[in-house]
Amino acid sequence: MVRRALITGITGQDGSYLAEHLLRLGYEVHGLVRPSTSVNTTRISHLLGEANGGAPQVHLHQCDLQDGGRLGRLVHRLAPDEVYNLAAQSHVGESFRQPEHTGMVVAIGATNLLEAVREGAPEARFYQAGSSEMFGRAPAPQSETSPFLPCSPYANAKLYAYWMTRTYREAYGMFAVTGVLFNHESPRRSPSFVTRKTTQGVARIIARRQDRLILGDLEARRDWGHARDYVVAMHRMLQLQQPEDLVVGTGETWSVRDLVQIAFEAVGLDWQDFVVSDPREFRPTEVAHLQADPARAITLLDWKPETSFRELIIEMLTSDLALEGLTMADACELAAPRIPSTSRAHRGR
Repeated sequence: MVRRALITGITGQDGSYLAEHLLRLGYEVHGLVRPSTSVNTTRISHLLGEANGGAPQVHLHQCDLQDGGRLGRLVHRLAPDEVYNLAAQSHVGESFRQPEHTGMVVAIGATNLLEAVREGAPEARFYQAGSSEMFGRAPAPQSETSPFLPCSPYANAKLYAYWMTRTYREAYGMFAVTGVLFNHESPRRSPSFVTRKTTQGVARIIARRQDRLILGDLEARRDWGHARDYVVAMHRMLQLQQPEDLVVGTGETWSVRDLVQIAFEAVGLDWQDFVVSDPREFRPTEVAHLQADPARAITLLDWKPETSFRELIIEMLTSDLALEGLTMADACELAAPRIPSTSRAHRGR
């Protein structure tokens, strides 16, 4: 029989890659979108038949995670085999500006969905998207046994959802797990995240649409992988015989400085001529070092990341250059006579 999956946050980066992966596996895919006249379906437009006028491959349903009654009725009607909760206000910096909204969407939204599944589809397997930010300032590398020391409203909300998922698993016998995913990026990432902000910034500097790139802490270190690889781990977590929360990452760590150096050097530019570290871009509480110990996930899921950090950045940069009508070769040619727009006095500022 064809398996049916329900994905919240299907229009986001992870949701779009997961939908593609499940469709390749033969799933019937349903997605949850907020009731709005301005829902951005750009990332999944090719799955909706919008590009060529074809029949949609995924089925969208309007429902807010805060509307527990409507959510329960929808889950009961769809009776999904698997539920993936990827919906979130996922920007750490923004969570400081909107802590209440972040808590409602991330924490209470997950609880509402768990309750809807418990009542409407108790046999469904439930995946909760956790975050490495839950570890906060715990010593690296972080594994399933590391302490949680969250440092942001976003991390606290994710930790609430983590514990609620675990509680529903233990109290009601649900197959409910949390994937504690470390940073995962792609060309579909929002420009508000430092990886995409960097590759988009390089492309715009080459295209003479931007003079410099303003970032925060250049020394922060993260474990960065490709979202396309990580959705495979999400799916495999729901295929385990017994539910288990797992850490998913590459096991490697890179600094923001490494990120910008790779991106600028790819087009023949010295990043120090264009990048400014502005203290106003720092978060109220900074997490210095997040690095996964994914040994258990690699063993249990027979999974490993396929895309290196450098390959990821080059893919993102190539995509952002294409949005400017340029190829990588064009960019290297245009970069040759590029006059730096900022003084080297900005270094280390």
